[in-house]
Amino acid sequence: MMTNTVTTNKVQQSISRNKLLRVAGVGWLFDAMDVGILSFVIAALAVEWGLTPSQAGWIGSVNSIGMAVGALIFGVLADKVGRKQIFMWTLVLFSIASGLSAFTTTLSAFMALRFLVGMGLGGELPVASTLVSESVEAKERGRVVVLLESFWAAGWLIAALISYFVIPSWGWRIALLLTAIPAIYAIYLRWHLPDSPQFVVKAESKKRSVVQNVREVWSKKYVRSTLMLWVLWFTVVFSYYGMFLWLPSVMVSKGFDMITSFKYVLIMTLAQLPGYFTAAWFIEKFGRKFVLVSYLIGTAVSAFIFGNAETMVVLLTSGMFLSFFNLGAWGALYAYTPEQYPAVIRGTGAGMAAAVGRIGGIFGPLLVGFLLTAGYDIGFIFAIFCVAIIIGVVGVIFLGQETKQIQLD
Repeated sequence: MMTNTVTTNKVQQSISRNKLLRVAGVGWLFDAMDVGILSFVIAALAVEWGLTPSQAGWIGSVNSIGMAVGALIFGVLADKVGRKQIFMWTLVLFSIASGLSAFTTTLSAFMALRFLVGMGLGGELPVASTLVSESVEAKERGRVVVLLESFWAAGWLIAALISYFVIPSWGWRIALLLTAIPAIYAIYLRWHLPDSPQFVVKAESKKRSVVQNVREVWSKKYVRSTLMLWVLWFTVVFSYYGMFLWLPSVMVSKGFDMITSFKYVLIMTLAQLPGYFTAAWFIEKFGRKFVLVSYLIGTAVSAFIFGNAETMVVLLTSGMFLSFFNLGAWGALYAYTPEQYPAVIRGTGAGMAAAVGRIGGIFGPLLVGFLLTAGYDIGFIFAIFCVAIIIGVVGVIFLGQETKQIQLD
């Protein structure tokens, strides 16, 4: 009888875990579709609206400004009102602003709405990973969060497909609508999602002030973890948005037409999925630090080769490895971040780290646009991103603490 009860409990936990992963993952997928399609939309807008590289860079950066603001505000609120509530609010904000952006006719209006899209997206991602981390057993927590991140690759893949088949024939407005409207379904799915069990039992969370939570994130007990996370988030997001938002434009600058460039980026995007799946397997076998360090080094090497590639084969191969390693590292980053703090400040700590990262996301695309305008080549620009990634690696090695399968407070 005891064995049957244990087996039943395990089955119920598995169903609950899978449902949470599916519901959170669907929203993550739609978020990724929007961010992924933005890189293709930038390339299309540059042609249709005659944008300069600096103006195109600002589109990506204003998105990141919104993400920084959203990560900070909604991360703090997640510790006050709960993970589920913020999970809902951010998706509503994101989907409405994304849909409206398809109807804009000026750069300023488009950028204003992209700021709101960024706020929703920036708030959702750290809160989603926190919710999943607090709802899954320690022995599989890292793997499940990385698998949650793999929905990002699926979203990017769909964005690349939409861009390749829709934008050349139907335009960027239809493409944006196709990414925004389905997000309503994700809102419906989340309506009956339970809140984090750790937040529910931590009644003191609602009594604590925002200032108290922020101070504790930088208290002596957590200062090392906070410093490590801020350095890591800044360098990873700075390099990611600097490189990936410009991928289609880089392909065009290397002599490929827009449709061919979209096709090659689609092929590169396929490599993200095995990157996530291998990271999900390694993270519980060898630990968070191993995955972050090895996959970030792989990212740096791939980025350097991609930036200096002179043939189609080298460009495509290095681009695939760049996607493989970089997105695998992202999965580990989202698994690692919530594990640095107890439940009462977990949303605040994760949100603040993500906000600092989004500041890097502001400067990355702007830097590319500025340096291209100034006449620097892609090889030099991507070398800068390589150096940034290595700085993040050093931070993890010397400041990071392994959190594999530890019980969260």
